[in-house]
Amino acid sequence: MNTNNKPSGAPVIGPLSSSSAPASRPQRGRAAPWILGLVVLAAAAGGWWWWKGRAADGQAGGPARAASAPGNAGAAGGRGGRFAANRVQPVSVMPARLQDIRHTAAAIGTISASNTAVVRAQVNGVLQQIHFTEGQQVKAGQTLAQIDPRAFQAALGQAEGQLARDKASLDNARIDLARYQDLLAKDAIARQQVDTQQATVRQLEGTVKADQASVDSARLQVTYTKVLAPISGRVGLKQADIGNVVQTGDTNGIVSITQTRPIALTFAVPSALLPRITAGLKGGTPMAVEAWSRDGKTRLATGKLATADNAIDLSTDTIKLKALFPNEDDALFPNQSVSVKLQLATEQNRLAVPAAAVLRGAQGFYVYVVNADNTVNTRVVQTGAVDGDWMAVDGKIEPGERVVIDGVDRLREGAKVEVIAADPKQRAGANAAPRRGRGASGPHGAASGASAASGASAGAGERPAWLDRLPPELQDKVMKMSPAERDAWIAERRAERAKRQAASGGGN
Repeated sequence: MNTNNKPSGAPVIGPLSSSSAPASRPQRGRAAPWILGLVVLAAAAGGWWWWKGRAADGQAGGPARAASAPGNAGAAGGRGGRFAANRVQPVSVMPARLQDIRHTAAAIGTISASNTAVVRAQVNGVLQQIHFTEGQQVKAGQTLAQIDPRAFQAALGQAEGQLARDKASLDNARIDLARYQDLLAKDAIARQQVDTQQATVRQLEGTVKADQASVDSARLQVTYTKVLAPISGRVGLKQADIGNVVQTGDTNGIVSITQTRPIALTFAVPSALLPRITAGLKGGTPMAVEAWSRDGKTRLATGKLATADNAIDLSTDTIKLKALFPNEDDALFPNQSVSVKLQLATEQNRLAVPAAAVLRGAQGFYVYVVNADNTVNTRVVQTGAVDGDWMAVDGKIEPGERVVIDGVDRLREGAKVEVIAADPKQRAGANAAPRRGRGASGPHGAASGASAASGASAGAGERPAWLDRLPPELQDKVMKMSPAERDAWIAERRAERAKRQAASGGGN
């Protein structure tokens, strides 16, 4: 019974609703401390777990992390990367030595023939024979070609006939003169007739001489039908073929000959070197000149300085020089451009090291020397002249001490090194026979798992089974590495694979 006469649907706002509100507030207040405590405990547990994981990683997992981290791809034995102090670095060495160091002047020169001749026909006619091979060496006077001689032989016969006829007339005139002189002595003939006969004899003597000259000229024309080499040298390409009509006015002639033994080299050097060059030319020992290929890798010939020009070129401030080379092997050709090395002087018994071993730093020029315990230390040197691949130096280096010529970029003072052959083909394992086997490989051909580990620790002469999974060009590259380089290479491949896996996991 509703004593308040309220509608049945109206909300009840009585003592029940007013007493329930204070009851809910104390419940929320009691729950807040428990939640805060759980959060603190979780944070403490997370911090303890992180600290323990880092400590364990530093004690037991450091090498693995260093090997797999991209920034430490080469440090298989700990932190520090490729320049780690405790890592053995592979290097190539050469011993310092005492040797003669030449002082040279470099230039660019042009080869020229000592003499050049264009062989032309001296008579007009049909070319019947060719007696040379293109490019061969010929001697002066050697027959090179034959021109049809028949017309010239006919002219020679005609001249010889005329000479014979005039000789007969001369002989008859001389007989008559002798007879007339005998009659004159008997006073049986007039002196005028004798004088006339004497004039006739002298006239016929002149005719005979002219006929003899004609014969000699015709005979000379016949000899001209044989084309002879005017100089010794190398013949070029033929300019006329058999059956062609050759003439004395042909511009190209039949063939050209260049005298290449000896052959000349003309080049220019700075005029400042002229006093030393003049002294060398006046001395008893000729100055040596070397001709090299344009890339400077191949020595073509060695000759002697012959002479210098009579004036300095004002436009370039250089002096032209000429050298002669025997050229017995025909290594030099006319108009060939070569690199030139003129030897000016020689230092005897100088301490020298390979030029590749000399570095430059804050302290000046220095080299790395490998000690008996396979550690390196730097030696400051003063550089001198360079002769080929060797450089003269002055410093605290003894002949026979080993200096580093390859691998210096990975060295520091006191670093441990492993000496390997300078030529990759001579390194251990470079020529090992291929061996087929099973092994796993990463996405880019890098070995992984147990196969990679066995390959990293394989001996220098062994071929890892997983290597057959790599492309051929990559197999050769890996086999030429030293064990330390191979370890670093494998570690880099692992790091790359880990990064790709992390990137693919993050994308999903």
